[in-house]
Amino acid sequence: MIETFELPDVGEGVAEGELVRWLVETGDEIEEDQPLAEVETDKALVDLPSPYAGTVVERHVETGEMVPVGTVLVSIDVGGDEAADEAADESGEQAEPAGTAGAADATATPDGRVFAPPRTRRLARELGVDIERVAGSGLGGRITDADVRAAAESVDAPTPRVPDAEATSVMRERDGTTDVDDVGEHRESVDAVERAAKAAVEGAAEAAGQLDDGTARDRTLAVPATRRLANDLGVDLDAVPTDETRDGVAFVTPAMVHEYAERQREANDDVAGAETDADADVAAPASGPLDDGSREPSPVVGPQPGDRIPYRGVRRSIGEQMERSKYTAPHVTHTDEVDVTRLVETKADLEPYAAEEGVDLTYLPFVMRAVTQALAEFPQVNASLDEEAEVIVCHDEYHLGVATATDAGLMVPVIEDADEKDVLELAAETAIKTERARDRSISREEMQGSTFTITNVGVIGGEYATPIVNYPEVAILALGRIAERPRVVDGEVVPRHTLPLSLSVDHRVVDGAVAARFTNRVMELLSAPARLLV
Repeated sequence: MIETFELPDVGEGVAEGELVRWLVETGDEIEEDQPLAEVETDKALVDLPSPYAGTVVERHVETGEMVPVGTVLVSIDVGGDEAADEAADESGEQAEPAGTAGAADATATPDGRVFAPPRTRRLARELGVDIERVAGSGLGGRITDADVRAAAESVDAPTPRVPDAEATSVMRERDGTTDVDDVGEHRESVDAVERAAKAAVEGAAEAAGQLDDGTARDRTLAVPATRRLANDLGVDLDAVPTDETRDGVAFVTPAMVHEYAERQREANDDVAGAETDADADVAAPASGPLDDGSREPSPVVGPQPGDRIPYRGVRRSIGEQMERSKYTAPHVTHTDEVDVTRLVETKADLEPYAAEEGVDLTYLPFVMRAVTQALAEFPQVNASLDEEAEVIVCHDEYHLGVATATDAGLMVPVIEDADEKDVLELAAETAIKTERARDRSISREEMQGSTFTITNVGVIGGEYATPIVNYPEVAILALGRIAERPRVVDGEVVPRHTLPLSLSVDHRVVDGAVAARFTNRVMELLSAPARLLV
């Protein structure tokens, strides 16, 4: 029986989505809840799980199409083959033994499709078996591991493929053979074939410095930005090691791609000092949205001259939110600069302790602590305007948004109850959520409910800005680059580490004097960081 799967209503007013990538092919056998495709709405990038188990019969939508809710995406055979098998059993028909050409012809589908799960296709490749010549004994003619092994034992099975030259030495060492031809011509059993093939794959992986190999994975999940990065770096996503999964399928992040590309580059270097060049070419991603300027951010994979970029999905949603904020709330920006020399020293003192906890300590958690303390003293800055009820709502919760640059635009993961977390807890949670925002694995719920936002222009060398308030909040703080600048101390000009601050507010709710006093309080706390650790 054929069932169809339509683009579901994902709620929150979403009426359409762009089909970014198919995760299954026609003829694939799928399980219930297995992701079928990636769809980008104006809210987020989401996987669409299958409501059925069965076989993909037809895909009705092409990659890149804008699809309205309710449109049929794919047709799935959920059990028609089982009914046919039962009817055949009742009529007394007998199937030919597995592994014979006749049986293969008898179970061939009209359009030439082969029904086999990924693990069975992988086994066939390892044993050098042409899976299209294997008869399936499973439901509806599906090919099983036992069918592949039986075909490998038969005299008609193709000779197992010869491993590449790089893997040959490893295979000889593990199996005790002396020549590749010996491996192909003098196998005593199918088990020996399997061991040789497995050793070849593992050896090649080890020689290349891999933790895994593309032959060990038939499918890898990754967001579009990660796939573009892998393509630019010449990386095979199926070869990138990962211990993360999404619905049981391997999932790869940009950081993993960078790390793998760097390892591959180091493994292939032929001259001393090439590692330095590789580090320059494949820079590690920034550890967080606020850095001390000692590291350059990773290169942005962006549009090329002459490109025409569709304005839709998350990008359009971000733009509409910015437009609404700018044209709804009258903005005013207050700027100042704070001496953070003692903060720089405090951070340096705490870094070894943070490292012991596995935390990469930046300046951002200190700023977050200072902001939450100042918000408690100036509640009108931690507020929103209910225009319909004509009331200013001063929040008693402190949920800080952290503006994060992604390929789709500025996203704002939220650190809830920031006032209840210490510096290391804030650092760890922020690092995790900003990374998930960059690789587009973060959920909508984790980007909602903020009461105040912090953004950073210093990570790319900026000093002052006029940030747009994250509506319906009423204030946003931009952080500049921490650097040594001349300051007058005790009548002398001396170098001091300073941090530029830019606070934009909704002038309907926050007066200029309140904005200045709030900023002054943040500066006081940052200049005496011991207060932030209590």
